[in-house]
Amino acid sequence: MSLRGIAGTTLKTTAVVGAVGAACVAYAAAIEVRWFTLRKVTVPVLPEGTAPLRVLHLSDLHLMPAQEKKIRWVNDLAALEPDLIVNTGDNISSEHSVAPLLRAYADLLDLPGVFVFGSNDYWKPHFKNPGKYLLPAHKQRHKPHGPDLPYEEMRRAFSGAGWTDLNNAKATLKVNGLRLDFAGTDDPHIKRDRYEEVAGEIDPTADLSIGVTHAPYQRVLNGFVGDGYPLVLAGHTHGGQLAVPFYGALVTNCDLDTSRVKGLTTWGYGGRQAALHVSAGLGTSPYAPVRFACRPEATLLTLVPRNNPISSAR
Repeated sequence: MSLRGIAGTTLKTTAVVGAVGAACVAYAAAIEVRWFTLRKVTVPVLPEGTAPLRVLHLSDLHLMPAQEKKIRWVNDLAALEPDLIVNTGDNISSEHSVAPLLRAYADLLDLPGVFVFGSNDYWKPHFKNPGKYLLPAHKQRHKPHGPDLPYEEMRRAFSGAGWTDLNNAKATLKVNGLRLDFAGTDDPHIKRDRYEEVAGEIDPTADLSIGVTHAPYQRVLNGFVGDGYPLVLAGHTHGGQLAVPFYGALVTNCDLDTSRVKGLTTWGYGGRQAALHVSAGLGTSPYAPVRFACRPEATLLTLVPRNNPISSAR
C-alpha cells in the first residue's frame, strides 16, 4: 500500500474511532444517566420459618432541584410497598435540593426507614479533574472546609418522619413482627466514621442485625463482619459509573475491589462472612453527568430464611 493509502486508512480509522467515542459519550450523557432501573435481589439471612421482608435500598441520588424525572421515578417506588427503607446517603447536590428530595421520598417517609449520610449530604460537589477519579482512594485529596449543604434540615425531616438516624449510632426496629438490630457509621470516605462508637458483638436474640454505611471501606466492613453482622448495605461507588462492556468497572472510589463494586456479594473477615450489598445509586455529580454500562438503580432486597437460595434479577 502506498503512503497515501496508509494515510487515508489512518484518517478513516481515526474518524471512525472518534465517531464511536462521541456516540458513547452522547449515549452516556443523554440516555443512560436517566435510564433508571429497579434491581431485585433475594438475600437468605432471616431465621428459618420467618416470612420474607422487603427492603428498598436507596443511595446516591445526588439530587438537583430540576431533576423532575428522577423525582417522579423515586416517588413511584412507594407502589412497591416495601417493609423497610435503607438510605445510604449522598442525597443532594445543591442547597436548594431538600424540598425536591422530600417530594421524591414523599410516601416512602411514611414507612419504617434508616439512614446514614455521605459526603454530598454535607458538601456540594465542585468541579475537579475527572482523571483524579481514577486515582486510588488513598491518593485523593479532600480540602477541609465547613459543610455547605443543609444536612441538618434534611436530618430533621427524615427523623421527624420516623426514619432512624444511624450516623455512628445503633438502633432497634420492630418491622413485621421481626426485631431488627442496626449499626451504622457516618461517611468513611471523608473520615467521619467512628466505628468504635457502635462496635461490639451482635445480640443473638435479634432476628437480624444489619450494618449500614455510605462508602464500603474495608475498615468498616471488617468491623461489621468481625462483630457478626450477617448483612451490610452501602452505596458510594456508583457501580464504577463508567464501565467497560464485558469487563466491568475500572474503579470503586474506595478501597473495595472492583468485583464488589455493585450488587450482592460476600465479605469475609475474622473467620466470618456477611452478605454485602453495594448500590450503584441513582445519580452522579452534576459535573460528571454520565453513566456508561452502569444504569442508575434502586434495589428491592427480599430477605428470606437462610435455607433459601440467592437470586438476582433486573
